[in-house]
Amino acid sequence: MTRPTDDCFAHGDRLMTAAEALDLIARVARPVTGVEPVALADATGRILADDVVSSMDVPPHPNAAVDGYAFFHDDLAAEGETVLPVAGRVPAGHALDRPAARGEAIRVFTGAPMPEGPDTVAMQEDAREAGGKVALPAGVRRGANRREAGEDVGAGSAILRAGRRLKPQDAGLAASCGVTSLPCREPLKVALFSTGDEVTEPGEALRAGAIYDANRYAVRGLLEGLGCAVTDLGILPDEGPRTRAAIVEAAASHDALMTSGGVSVGDEDHVRQAIVDEGALHAWYMAIKPGRPLMLGQIGGVPFVGLPGNPAAAMVTFLRFARPLLLRLAGAREVDPLVFAVRAAFDRDKKGGRREYVRVHLERAPDGVLEAHAFAREGAGLLSSLVETDGLAELPEDMTRLERGGMIDVLPFSEVVG
Repeated sequence: MTRPTDDCFAHGDRLMTAAEALDLIARVARPVTGVEPVALADATGRILADDVVSSMDVPPHPNAAVDGYAFFHDDLAAEGETVLPVAGRVPAGHALDRPAARGEAIRVFTGAPMPEGPDTVAMQEDAREAGGKVALPAGVRRGANRREAGEDVGAGSAILRAGRRLKPQDAGLAASCGVTSLPCREPLKVALFSTGDEVTEPGEALRAGAIYDANRYAVRGLLEGLGCAVTDLGILPDEGPRTRAAIVEAAASHDALMTSGGVSVGDEDHVRQAIVDEGALHAWYMAIKPGRPLMLGQIGGVPFVGLPGNPAAAMVTFLRFARPLLLRLAGAREVDPLVFAVRAAFDRDKKGGRREYVRVHLERAPDGVLEAHAFAREGAGLLSSLVETDGLAELPEDMTRLERGGMIDVLPFSEVVG
């Protein structure tokens, strides 16, 4: 008998839609990791724990946006060229040692501090310097080619928000504000395992009726691509006490547990029974194809995710459901990947009431429009279909027929893998 528990994943007996599943994840999943300072050079890919506020203006002073000549716009003639003496030179990293005077030009270079006084810069390509003087063209806009202090970032403004998964440009922005480290969430600790006497480690002799363990390697790569700290527990045999002990021990020292396959109700499905006995298990029977059986549970509050055993189904359910769950547990705020409207280069009849994920590769049609071409075979066990395609076309529940040439949403693997 299942012990009384607050099973936040429970949803009843009917098939759950993809939208309901994602909404539930958004409502119940909360960050579970601690916070640590991370050196800026190591912060890319980490999840920011707190807002980062700049203590300075960026740039810290007005500066020249181009190589050219700084001058007072009021000295510029309305028509014809204006000739001014060149009375100074300011390279980047240096400053003029005096305020500039009306009626003179200062030679400046990109990034150099603007001399005190001048408000405009003429590009060197538009000017002619000779004999210590420069001829400036008419019509230069007031303030042209001058960057103001704080134009990029103002002192006191938040430059990065908590929950952001940091990108290289984020590290660059923080560096421009003089930041040396960032408060980041500690990596989510995930225990990963496979089960079954038939599952064999690659490199070992393959017994009759056995298969090599492909999913564990694929899922490990997906987890590490999210920044998770993965403990690979290997392959658990079909032994109830050993399976239970390994899962309970892993739950005591990890933030999440994950496997693929082997969580049904058969006599040898020891994972399911271990979670039922030690915590709670609920099956999200999803109204999707591929990947209907997605098992979620918990042991002592530690989430358990059981992906389908077929490789394509495991990939689909990880990317669309396990991924946002794990990111939210890790402290991320924005977990929804970008999908793109693409023209379908195939037609298909579809069962209503469920969302289907079609593996597609993308090609540019002769008219320049990007088109999605369906993989020739649909089997949920075809790992090669994930290698030879670029993403997943999502066909919604209310669609029963896709006509070639219609627009469909495509989730590129590049948005969610790595």
